[in-house]
Amino acid sequence: MDATSCSGVLPQMKLSHLDHKLSIGRSCSYSRSLGFDSCLSSKRLRLPKQLTVSCSTPSDKGDMFGVSHSSKKSPVGETLCPAGVYTYAGTVESHSHTAEEKVGVLLLNLGGPETLHDVQPFLFNLFADPDIIRLPRLFQFLQQPLAKLISVLRAPKSKEGYAAIGGGSPLRKITDEQANELKKALKSKDLPVSVYVGMRYWYPFTEEAVQQIKKDRITRLVVLPLYPQFSISTTGSSIRVLQDIFRKDAYLSRMPVSIINSWYQREGYIKSMADLISKELEIFSEPAQVMIFFSAHGVPESYVKDAGDPYKDQMEECIFLIMKELKSRGINNEHTLAYQSRVGPVQWLKPYTDEVLVELGQKGVKSLLAVPVSFVSEHIETLEEIDMEYKELALESGIENWGRVPALGCTPSFIMDLADAVIEAAPLATPMSTPRTISEEVDHDPARYAIKLFFGSFLAFILFFSPQMIMAFRNHLI
Repeated sequence: MDATSCSGVLPQMKLSHLDHKLSIGRSCSYSRSLGFDSCLSSKRLRLPKQLTVSCSTPSDKGDMFGVSHSSKKSPVGETLCPAGVYTYAGTVESHSHTAEEKVGVLLLNLGGPETLHDVQPFLFNLFADPDIIRLPRLFQFLQQPLAKLISVLRAPKSKEGYAAIGGGSPLRKITDEQANELKKALKSKDLPVSVYVGMRYWYPFTEEAVQQIKKDRITRLVVLPLYPQFSISTTGSSIRVLQDIFRKDAYLSRMPVSIINSWYQREGYIKSMADLISKELEIFSEPAQVMIFFSAHGVPESYVKDAGDPYKDQMEECIFLIMKELKSRGINNEHTLAYQSRVGPVQWLKPYTDEVLVELGQKGVKSLLAVPVSFVSEHIETLEEIDMEYKELALESGIENWGRVPALGCTPSFIMDLADAVIEAAPLATPMSTPRTISEEVDHDPARYAIKLFFGSFLAFILFFSPQMIMAFRNHLI
């Protein structure tokens, strides 16, 4: 469960145009006039004279960013446009009279264990995150003991998976390569930057990257989570950590920051995905008969229904846009979307990848091309879960011809569009604010809170008297 990679691109914003509208059940419009007027130089940033960013629904309310928005909020308090840039409270200031700008780009990713010895502590860091396991407020003291227990119990199976792909995750190596290629691309576009990599659950941790940013005296920062679609459990969690760090530091709290919160709608991402799919289809003897099978990482259903996570809506629109691009090229294959990597007894987004594969085999589908749409670098969920587990299941279910689209990695067209996203986002940076996160909000439904309290108490009782918990506590203390 070590996550994403090489392609960070925000929805295509043509700044010379007046209106660029996107919609997923509500509209999100970006209106700018006068463009960038040469935009960026190697010395300083020039900002547009007028800038309006708005998200609207039939019943809009103002928020702390000075824009209108729908009632659905992200876990870090910002407006959830379908895709775009987070901007913070305050006025965008021109830097035409300032000294030389030092622009930094922070790539955020999940991280992954580099050796088998790293697996259990990596899993602990993952499950200790309150955006991954969301306990009722009264039982948040169980977060770390529970994470310890789950990591101890899951480590043996996870080690088998990492052993099957070479003994560790390649994610750090790939992300470092992406950072280098992005730096080169931005330099070629006359914007020399320093690019940093911050992982959420393993080295180099986000905290380490931020300290280096401060040490280098960066004056403007673009934050680019390497997840195409926004989710509480990925981008949301990473932003929460950043806000905590920036809030406590006088220098960082004044730094202009722009966060690219999702970029699944960017033209560069969509076309790059379509390029990979069309190339892989040509390997099959009958390309037109191949089912295109999009497999996305799942999230608990409660994130979407209860917490307002836009992940499902964004994923579905992402698939629509990729298929629209393929159809414009004369590729009209059937396609479907399913969600993989569910963990635990709770309901996750459906349909599940493993169940759909069996159903497709029973329906007589003979050729299938798997597309890991929520991942832009290779890691355990592509190399082991899809390439090994799901492939074996598909062949056992009657599918005869199997293919898989590689992750985008450092595809040149993709990296160049990523650079464009950074250039577009940099002038929008303003000092960070620290709105309340979803994990800090109280549960206002008394009935639901009572139910959580009852089951939380029952869970606590079971945990505290289980041999596994006793052993976990011993290991933790030792």
